[in-house]
Amino acid sequence: EVQLQASGGGVVQNGGSLRLSCTASGFTDDDFAMCWFRRAPGKEREGVSCMRISGGRRLYADSVRGRFTISSNIEDTVYLQMNNLKPEDTAVYYCAASNSALYGNNWYQNPFRYVYEYWGRGTQVTVSS
Repeated sequence: EVQLQASGGGVVQNGGSLRLSCTASGFTDDDFAMCWFRRAPGKEREGVSCMRISGGRRLYADSVRGRFTISSNIEDTVYLQMNNLKPEDTAVYYCAASNSALYGNNWYQNPFRYVYEYWGRGTQVTVSS
């Protein structure tokens, strides 16, 4: 059974930093796609950042590019380093994963629209103004 465990949320002031972690267990594939999504109060869920656990290309939403950095330990954990946080970054952050996303060649074209099989529990990020 695949499980995702996210951690690292908290309360930070405008301009501050946080680092989120998401560890996957139960995958039998050596490589799989992992993404961060977020949902702010009253808004729809939006994609934040994605990458393959093995590394390579990193994908970011326009709203976070240049401030957030996604990375992995190549094995089972992805991190989201969030710098220069703004009040509009306040949301519950979720990690999602899929091994089947990498079976074809289309995942990179629109990773935020892919239907991920596995989701972690959210972690709250609150940025005070």
